[in-house]
Amino acid sequence: MDVKELKARFLERGIKKVKVGGFDIDGVLRGKYASLEKFWGMVESGFGFCDVIFGWDIADVLYDNAKVTGWATGYPDTHARVDLSSFRVIPHEPDTAAFLVDFVTEDGAPHPACPRSLLKTVLAAAKARGYSATFATEFEFFVFKETAESMRAKGYRNLTPLSPGMFGYSWLREGQNSEFCHAILDESQAFDIPIEALHTETGPGVYEVALRYDEALRMADKAALFKTHLKQLCARRGLSATFMAKWNEGLPGSSGHLHQSLWSGEGAKKKNVFFDAKNPKDLSALAKSYLAGQLALMPELTALYAPTINAYKRYVPGVWAPLTASWGLENRTAAIRAILGGSGGTRLEYRQTAADINPYVAIATCLAAGLWGIEKKLAPPKASKGDASRAGASDAPLPRTLKEATERLAESKAARAILGAPFVDHYVRTRDWEVRQYERVVTEWELARYFESI
Repeated sequence: MDVKELKARFLERGIKKVKVGGFDIDGVLRGKYASLEKFWGMVESGFGFCDVIFGWDIADVLYDNAKVTGWATGYPDTHARVDLSSFRVIPHEPDTAAFLVDFVTEDGAPHPACPRSLLKTVLAAAKARGYSATFATEFEFFVFKETAESMRAKGYRNLTPLSPGMFGYSWLREGQNSEFCHAILDESQAFDIPIEALHTETGPGVYEVALRYDEALRMADKAALFKTHLKQLCARRGLSATFMAKWNEGLPGSSGHLHQSLWSGEGAKKKNVFFDAKNPKDLSALAKSYLAGQLALMPELTALYAPTINAYKRYVPGVWAPLTASWGLENRTAAIRAILGGSGGTRLEYRQTAADINPYVAIATCLAAGLWGIEKKLAPPKASKGDASRAGASDAPLPRTLKEATERLAESKAARAILGAPFVDHYVRTRDWEVRQYERVVTEWELARYFESI
């Protein structure tokens, strides 16, 4: 879309202002409103955006170990470029257009801390090999009859869920909250985030959404925007939602599964290279190499898939989260589930990830690891049957803490080869910071267990 066409669209839709933003390393959308006059200047030459967004953590606390920015550089502006193809109109702000941006360095290269630029770089590598990538995302999330203020006042404990009880796939609960469900479906569609399915999951007030598949970058945009938009939708109804991997030790965690496939060709000749027409009851040899790459690198890339301290609370036996680098045909206990869906639907479902992922980082890592497996012509281990958490000899155990996962990533030569050393080095520093922030905290569990008895 060029500027002339975009101005015509603005006039047609009655657009009077614009909101622009980009995602940081934790998947937080950082942005601002802009007047139309200012926006057209942004489109023409880009604009400055304070690079502190890459120099602080999810709570806006400054890193003490960042190299891409810091006190030594004075937190200058980094350059942001508006991606016109990301044009949307905010459903609850109908006179306001929304655009995503990419962050670049002074010489125009991708900023080493920009997750969206990371994914673009990996997609370019796939294209150079003759492939395009299709992804779909599933998120589970808990909804509460709480506001941001009431949750903080309660210390995020004893919260009132949208509905009580364990009601997975409940027609009843969905009907009781039909206005809320329809709002999610309708507003997401209006915001160019079409939903294939929405249902309750097992747990009080928990839902699962399946976002319709798309090209990898557009899918990452939609997945990242969905989280932010859902929280805004909830807030307008006096509700709140969380995508934490495990918000309550007594309840199931929230997954964030990634369906994926590679394609070759264009138009009518476009072909799913994961499908084997000669043997439709098995994956293609190329799909197996892609799968093998993901499995081989899964332990050392876990910090990219599971970015928070809390993510590892989900990695315990018996809660549907994988504990080993395993795979299986239609096996939901494995880290990767292979789905044989014919020429159109044969794909891999990456199940290690939770709802707390940064979609850009997780999709880029999945794709890069798979391409690495193809390049190396790897073969996967034997498929798991039954409970894959009971590790076989060929199934490598996954890190069980962010500290362990970060140490594995810091040592990984493959990670730097497939994602670039600048990004990996920055990411490792941010996760090291996250671990150190946690290690100094005295938890409620420690107080209850030791305060009186010790």
